[in-house]
Amino acid sequence: MVSVEKKESSDYLISLSPNSSLIGIYRIIFLASITLVCGGIATIFYFVGASLILPFAGLELTILFIAFYLSFRWSSKKEKIYISQEIVRIEKGIKKAEYSWEEFRTFTSFQVKRSKDKSLRLSFRSKGQDVYVGDFLNEDDKNLLRNTISEIIEDLNSLSKFSN
Repeated sequence: MVSVEKKESSDYLISLSPNSSLIGIYRIIFLASITLVCGGIATIFYFVGASLILPFAGLELTILFIAFYLSFRWSSKKEKIYISQEIVRIEKGIKKAEYSWEEFRTFTSFQVKRSKDKSLRLSFRSKGQDVYVGDFLNEDDKNLLRNTISEIIEDLNSLSKFSN
């Protein structure tokens, strides 16, 4: 998901996050319903005499919870791109900024490349270092991000021409 916020006339904040079909309370409801169904069936079989069903159902639920935890953690990724007349700042993390990069905008270029599997790779480049953004986005969102950043750069460049 790509959202753009214009802070002032020359300050932009672009927020990126992966698409997620389950959010908030719906995650809990989904996992609780699976637990009730699987646990209920395992308990019934246990009382009928199939005692090995219960530990394997517990193992199955444990693996399922671990898989969903990793998936939910991945879908909680956030990236923020702050572009102003003076600087470009990129912050990446889950709950807080775990990685931060900042450079003067005049020394930074926006790069669009195709990877080996023909998907877009978007990055900001400065001093020989590429900082990739939006790798978790789908192709439509990457195209939207590419177009949005290009429009912001054009807008900021036109503002700098008028101020000189």
